[in-house]
This record gives sequence, C-alpha cells and structure tokens, in this order.
Amino acid sequence: MRLRSPRGRARKVAAGLTATAMLAASLVAGTVAATAAPLPAATTTATSGDSAINGYRNVAYFTQWGVYGRDFKMKELQDSGAAADLTHLNYAFGNIHHQTLTCFEANKAQGTGPNGSDGAGDAWADYGMGYTAANSVAGVADAWDQPLAGSFNQIKQLKAKNPQLKAMLSIGGWTWSKNFSKAAATDASRKKLVSSCIDLYLKGNLPVVDGRGGPGAAAGVFDGFDIDWEWPGSLNGEVGNIVDVAGDKANFKALLKEFRTQLDAYGATTGKHYQLSAFLPANPDDIASGGWNDPENYQYLDFGNIQGYDLHGAWNKTLTGHQGNLYDDPTDTRPANKRYSVDKAVKAYLDNGVPAKQLTVGLAMYGRGWKGATSSAPWGVATDAGPGTWEAGNEDYDKLKNLGTGYFDPVSVASWRYDGNQWWSFDDPRSVGVKGDYIATKKLGGAMWWDLTGNQDGSLLKGLATKFRAAPAGPVTGGSTGGDPTGTDPTGTDPTGTDPTGTDPTGTDPTGTDPTGTDPTGGTGTACAPAWSASSPYNGGATVSHSGKNYKAKWWTLNETPGTAGSPWELVAACGTTDPTGGTTGGTTGSTGGTTGTGTCTAPAWSASATYSGGATVSHAGQKYTAKWWTQNNVPGAEQYGPWQALGAC
Repeated sequence: MRLRSPRGRARKVAAGLTATAMLAASLVAGTVAATAAPLPAATTTATSGDSAINGYRNVAYFTQWGVYGRDFKMKELQDSGAAADLTHLNYAFGNIHHQTLTCFEANKAQGTGPNGSDGAGDAWADYGMGYTAANSVAGVADAWDQPLAGSFNQIKQLKAKNPQLKAMLSIGGWTWSKNFSKAAATDASRKKLVSSCIDLYLKGNLPVVDGRGGPGAAAGVFDGFDIDWEWPGSLNGEVGNIVDVAGDKANFKALLKEFRTQLDAYGATTGKHYQLSAFLPANPDDIASGGWNDPENYQYLDFGNIQGYDLHGAWNKTLTGHQGNLYDDPTDTRPANKRYSVDKAVKAYLDNGVPAKQLTVGLAMYGRGWKGATSSAPWGVATDAGPGTWEAGNEDYDKLKNLGTGYFDPVSVASWRYDGNQWWSFDDPRSVGVKGDYIATKKLGGAMWWDLTGNQDGSLLKGLATKFRAAPAGPVTGGSTGGDPTGTDPTGTDPTGTDPTGTDPTGTDPTGTDPTGTDPTGGTGTACAPAWSASSPYNGGATVSHSGKNYKAKWWTLNETPGTAGSPWELVAACGTTDPTGGTTGGTTGSTGGTTGTGTCTAPAWSASATYSGGATVSHAGQKYTAKWWTQNNVPGAEQYGPWQALGAC
C-alpha cells in the first residue's frame, strides 16, 4: 500500500528567503551552546491533561510548506472559526540530521533522490518569515528584530486566542523519515535525539538564522511531539530510507520510552505534561514490522492517529477505487490481502489490546483520482493519474467538492465524484458524518485530518466537531478550565485533583473538613450508591459503589472495575454506615477521611523531590502506586497515562 504522499514536500524553498540564506543554505544543528538555557519555569503556564471536544480529539496537520504556493496561514484557521473546533495542531514536519542524528533547523531546500532530505529544513517558514498586520493572527505586524516570527509565532498567537489548543511538533513524515532508524539504534543515540528535540522545540533554543532565533525564543510554542516514522522495520517507505528490518521494532519502542521519560522529566521542572502522539500505519505488514499495535507503546504515547486514507491511489494508474473507505467494499476486484479499510486497520489495534480511547481515525482533506475513467462505479478502468495542482493524482477537497456528480456508497462508507472522465475518491460531509458515528460507537479517541490546506474554510473538521458535540460523551478526559492542573477538580482549588469540594489539602476527605482520615468526631458517613456490576453498561455520570467507595463514570463503560488503573471511574468518596466509634473503621463505615481505618499506608510516602525507578512502590492520598518507569515529581494519580500505576487503597 502506498503511504501518505509528501503532498508538496519535495519542493525548493520558496521565494521570500533572503539571498544570504539561499546562497549559504545554512545548516545549524539542534544542539546549541551551553549558555543557551530555557526560559525560567515561572514564565511557563502550568497545564496538563488532554484537550477534547465532548470527550473526543479533533487533530489536524498544518504543513510547513503550506504558507507558500497554497498561501494558507494560521490566520485562516482563526478567521474561519476552525481553530475553535480543533484540539491539537500538528506542525509538519521537523527533520532529523543525517550526520548529528538530532533535531535541527536550517534553510536548505529539499532535494531529489535518496539523499534529498539530508540537511533539508525550512527555518524561514518556521520562525524567520515576517508577518504583516493583515496576515497575522493577532493583527499585529512582526518587528524586523523580534527573535520569533514565522509560523511558530503564529502558533503562539493562535493558542492565545484558543486556549484549548495543543500544538505538537511532528517529526519525520514521508520524506523526512530517512534517519529515524539510525537515531533510534542505540541508547546513546536515542537520548541524544530526544534531548535535542526538547532543547530545540520545547525549551525553544533556536539557532540564530538571519537574525531570528536565540535562547528561549520558541519557549511555549509546542506542547509535545508527534512521531511520524514511516515506517520502522519496513521497506515500504520512501526510497533511500535507512531501515533495520531486524532491529527497528525494538528500537522504536525504546525511542518512544525515551521520549516519554525525558518529556516527563522536563515537565517536572515546568509543571506541565508534554504530550506524545504518533502517526499509525493502516497496512497490516507495516503494523507488524514496527510493532505499532504493541500495547506497551501506549504506556508512552498519549494517543496515536491511524492512517485512514491513501488505501488506494493512482500509483495504480489503470484502476479507480476508494482511498478512505470505512469498510471493505464487496465489489473490490483487488486480491484479498490488498483490500484495505479503515475498520480493518482499527481492529488491528483494538484486537491486540490497544485502548480505544488512545486511537484517532485519520480523514482526508484531499482526493486521489484518475483520468480516462470509463465508469462512475469504483474499481473501473482508467488511463492515468488525474490532474492535480501540486501532484498528479492528488487534489484538494476544495477543488473537487463540486466536480461532476457526487456518489456515496453506504456499504463501504465511501464518497467519490465522477465527471465522465475524472474519478476522484475523497471524504465529504456524508462520509465524515458516518465516520463520526463510527468513532463514537467504538468509543475511539477522536479524529485526525491531513491536511488543513485542502479545506481552507475548515467546513469538514467543523462538521465533525458538531457531530462530536451531539454524540454521547467520548472517552478523552479534557484539560482543566480552572485552577487545577490535573483537570479533575471542578472547583479549581484542589492541587491534587481528587477533592470535589476543593477545600481538603490531602484530596482524600469528601467533606473537606478532616485532613487526617481518622475523624474523632464520629462522622455519619456517606451512603453507598448501587453496587457496581460487571455485566451492566453505565453511561457517563452514572454513580456506583465498589469496595466501600462511591465512583462516577466519566464516560460509557462496561466491565471496567472501579478503582483500577486507567479505568473510566472517578472516585467520589468513601461510603458506608454510620460510625458511632469516632471514625476508627475508616471510609467503609462512615469516616469522612481515610480509606483504611487508620489513615496510614505501609508503603513509603511519595516525595516530590525523590527519584523513582520502574517498580518502586509508594503511597499517596490513601492509595498505593508502583512506578512504571523512571520518574521524578510526577504526582501519583494525577496523570491518566503517567508513570504511576494505581494498586488500590492502602
């Protein structure tokens, strides 16, 4: 199966670069002088948790090169209203240097052939290009001497107007995945790569290129990384990619772990959870070669975006057909092992144990097509790739949406258009609506779009966001809108995120009045809700009791035990009967504080200043936890996919 096209990536750096930059083709590695330091932690807004629309992510790629010929800038996202319907903006792409094996910035045009990506980069688009008041998000012109301009500065302005929006720096892509394998090959090279990416894009220590950049210049722009390695262990990627067929799978997993470890360590210094996502293949061969559906990988990833397009295209010049069909098409004439579908790809992950809430489904804002087609029906004869503005056989949705006559197949859930000659497969409002229902029914984490330049008014992603808002609540826990950095305290006053009243410093007392858990006054206790049943389905908001505690469902659930790690159940309070003895029997008999009757735990108390290796056991807020990997200053219970696994009450 052909993977995602570069969609214009193999281009010369556009007009607008300074003559000096073009002639020098300057290259500056991502590692900078030792004097370059991140901005003080106090200047970084402390946030954590995911971003969601009614429990669903709506992720979209913004292409680095889209600001040139396509003339699509961040301002279009703001003015169209599309930014308000996005949860994550993936900036595509960052490259890995062929010599240093680090993240880097450069002004060097993408070349041709197997070595075309070596040293290629576009610092001008990233942070050099000056914006006028008319084409900037904030409506203010860039000054000639400001350290940060370009798309990075526009992302900052966009986030200021849309505080729900997370910005992710995507590394790799079809054209820039060449050096992933070498960079991931050893522990030392993995550490070097991840450290350089964090230094460059999160700490914001940009090299000075044509007067822009400098220490801390891009601090606060990005909230994490999106890994677009196409593809570990597989020879199906771009010509010239370095591939270790035997070793890439294990090295890929180790790279994700290294990203998670270093992101959490840096987040401990800023008070922020940095996210990690990945672009996931749909081809079963590529999934297997890279171990993409290994559940362990999702201990390190916050979520992954399944490729839901490019399932067929004009690399087969004589056969029309669907590029993003949800289900198998019974009329598909290709061999059985080449009949791809979105549902088949989703099942390859779910059936292997990957949590549904960590998966999003990719949709296309462009079409793949043919000319010389003799029939409006799919899987018919054609003569060649259809005409495309930027690439033969590839065209933007905006330019296709009214071409010829539109068709929709409810069996395969696929849309296309045919004008008597050209035949184009793409997503339109009909297919998007059904796919939205599919995402909600499957309790998946949401949707992802490639790429925003293809639908510049954002009508497709806005339509899906409307669908999500009307659906039953999804599984993604959104970030806080108050003062609680964990996103779980509705009052915004509880630093632990577990106290619904916002007045208890320990986060374990439902009344907010007893910090010790021993209640000498003989509290009357909290009544227990109906007992949880493994065979009963529960909607979001349902309340149950289990093991002496009341829980509330955060989303629809069936057979997920309250109190276990990663479950959809939120602890409300201990519950039980009246306690006439002064609360010495704890939460199960009416104490308004502790969970064990003594208010103490045998495991050592967690310390924010201590470092813990994988396997370490601690207690915190009446619960016992074990570390899944190395951690420091990550509060147990505060992060859905954090380093601590809950073991239950002490």
